[in-house]
Amino acid sequence: MKLNSNLVLTLTLLFLMAGAGAVSAAWGFSLGREALKGITQPDVRPINNVSERRGILPRREKVMILREDDILAAVKARMEAGSTSGNSQSSSAGTKSLQDNETKNRQSGLPIVSQSRGVTLEVTSVRPQDSSLVLDVNLRNDGGRTLRFLYSFLSVTDDRGQSLSANADGLPSELPPYSETFKGTISIPIALLDDAQTLSLSLTDYPDQQLQLQMSNIPVVR
Repeated sequence: MKLNSNLVLTLTLLFLMAGAGAVSAAWGFSLGREALKGITQPDVRPINNVSERRGILPRREKVMILREDDILAAVKARMEAGSTSGNSQSSSAGTKSLQDNETKNRQSGLPIVSQSRGVTLEVTSVRPQDSSLVLDVNLRNDGGRTLRFLYSFLSVTDDRGQSLSANADGLPSELPPYSETFKGTISIPIALLDDAQTLSLSLTDYPDQQLQLQMSNIPVVR
């Protein structure tokens, strides 16, 4: 049987290509192997190679595992200690502030007392609070008749004669005869005081206006 020349040529080319590929693969493998000679994989074990070769093993530190209850107890103790310290410092600061105000009040001649027709009005202390100057006052009726007050008629002026807005709190609108001592406050906005050093105060009953409770030289404590 006569072979086709084209078929023979095609088979010959295929054999030549296969042989060339095999030779190239063998040659590439050989080159790669020669290039990697002398290269070893790094030792990633935690034990030092030198110490291992010498027979010396490094000392391993012990890891202590704490219980959750112990951790929570320690945190709670720290928080309570910090809170106690903060409260103590706050209490000390508040006590010192009160002592300073009491010292200033004593040096300024407080308390100041005014009496009229058996009624006694007393300013016991003066202190700054927030944005106001607060006067702590006592009011008592030793007389035999009931008295009424409208504290909107309360008059407060500074040492320059300027009238100031004041708000009375805790004082009774009706003062019974032979009464107990009522405690209250009179608040004046600090913004109105400017450079005032002393205050004057005047209060009368309503509507008779027979009382004249007046006092002056009330110190402005800052």
